[in-house]
Amino acid sequence: MLRQFFAYYRPWRGLFWLDFGCAVLSGLLELAFPLAVTGFIDHLLPRGDWHLTVLAAVGLLAIYVVNAGLMAVVTYWGHMLGINIETTMRARAFDHLTRLSWRWYDRTRTGKLVARVTRDLEEIGEVAHHGPEDLFIAVMTFIGAFLLMLSIHPGLAALTALIVPSTVFIVGRYGRRMTETWRGIFSRLGEFNVRLEEALGGIRLVQAFANERHERGLFERDNGLYRSAKLEAYKVMAWSQALNYMGMRFVQVVVMVAGAGLVLSGGMTAGGFVGFLLLVGVFFRPLEKIAAVMEVYPKGIAGFQRYLGLLATEPEIADAPGAVEAAPFKGRIGFEQLGFSYEAGRPVLSGIDLTVAPGETVAFVGASGAGKSTLLALVPRFYAPTEGRITIDGQPLEGLTLDSLRRQIGLVSQDVFLFGGTLRENIAYGRLGASDDEILQAAAKAQIAGLVAELPEGLDTIVGERGVMLSGGQKQRVAIARAFLKNPPILILDEATSALDSQTEREIQGALEALSVGRTTLVIAHRLGTIRKADRIVVMDRGRIVEIGGHDELLARAGAYARLAA
Repeated sequence: MLRQFFAYYRPWRGLFWLDFGCAVLSGLLELAFPLAVTGFIDHLLPRGDWHLTVLAAVGLLAIYVVNAGLMAVVTYWGHMLGINIETTMRARAFDHLTRLSWRWYDRTRTGKLVARVTRDLEEIGEVAHHGPEDLFIAVMTFIGAFLLMLSIHPGLAALTALIVPSTVFIVGRYGRRMTETWRGIFSRLGEFNVRLEEALGGIRLVQAFANERHERGLFERDNGLYRSAKLEAYKVMAWSQALNYMGMRFVQVVVMVAGAGLVLSGGMTAGGFVGFLLLVGVFFRPLEKIAAVMEVYPKGIAGFQRYLGLLATEPEIADAPGAVEAAPFKGRIGFEQLGFSYEAGRPVLSGIDLTVAPGETVAFVGASGAGKSTLLALVPRFYAPTEGRITIDGQPLEGLTLDSLRRQIGLVSQDVFLFGGTLRENIAYGRLGASDDEILQAAAKAQIAGLVAELPEGLDTIVGERGVMLSGGQKQRVAIARAFLKNPPILILDEATSALDSQTEREIQGALEALSVGRTTLVIAHRLGTIRKADRIVVMDRGRIVEIGGHDELLARAGAYARLAA
């Protein structure tokens, strides 16, 4: 794990050594002050040379000015190092999340993912800055101060060192408990974010059912659990810091009394005594710094472990070795003995054999749960078949790169997702970089040119989160405009009008029919009136194809389709 962590420093080696070097130099200069005080008391004051005393004070002040500059560099550039590593990790985590399959997202809650790429990585950034640097400087200062104390009085130095074993024991014992506790806190934070996201994302439903009190109760429960987890962490931290503090101060008092006795008996100079007391402070400061690091370190380690766990999740759907860029599709789709299941032993699709000709419109109908949406979700490889295969123009999907495959497939579904930006940005999502003229042409084909003209800010109108400022029909037209702009050779319409009223459905049906011209179109519909013009209709039941034919032909058979139409 440490090797993986330190690998993130490589791109920022120059920044690391700048921060690290300045921090080391600053730590060394800190050791100069006790020696300077010893020199003042034992040498300058007895000589009575005021001029030399002032010069020495100016020299010491100059050292402090340099040290202040070094500390500024460590504070700013050191945090820049941590932020750079945090940003790199966040970019890598987001890139990884965009490649994970629908199946993985089906069982993962968004609120927990938000915590992983925000709070977790912020804690890692703090460790990236403070961890190696503070640990090294603490050890260096600790050894340096101890050597200087030995040079002043070995006996007192040995007495002071008695505190070290107990401090190491406390840091080791409580450090492990802190790591475990903070892992629990991050888990609670994920649950907390899920509750917050669901309650606010579904606020209209909450208020419509007057369930505000219920949601407040659920929120208070998760909020209370999060509070309890944090309090447990701070309880561990309080005991650790209190024991460390008491041990160090006890030794300081013992050293002060023993040192005073040595001065009174002539075994030590007054300057040596004062300098030694100051060095004791310097000697203990690294132990206090290590204790402070132990507050940050468990958070960062817990966050990094969760981060590594995320990156270790292999994308279920990925480019196979040797996958090639797809040539422009003609649009022939073959389903060959296709089977699929979300869970082992519970097939959703089985024995699907079907060929769709280029430019053909094929509609899929059947009761809810028949497997229609699942079947069409396999075409862009949102899921992978468990049996059989799908081909496009004779090429198995697994032999094509995901990017080149999905670039040539358009999707308009019932659940339209709009981003919270402008109307222009949402339509242009179909083909990033499209010009305003191309966007307006797509809008006209999707029959929303009138809406664009009516809006005060036209294409620059903000549609709100998930398109809340638009009606259901308007959102559906935006989705159709995206598909027009993308202009794919293969189009999937997944119940694109099922949530609309009859009048709006008739208006949008015309846009969908125009969109289907000249391309292979796969349509899922519950309202059979919308698919009468399909070249073929495929009737599905319990994951199997039970009938195929035209509208009139299937009605004449008086089979499954006729029962659906009744």
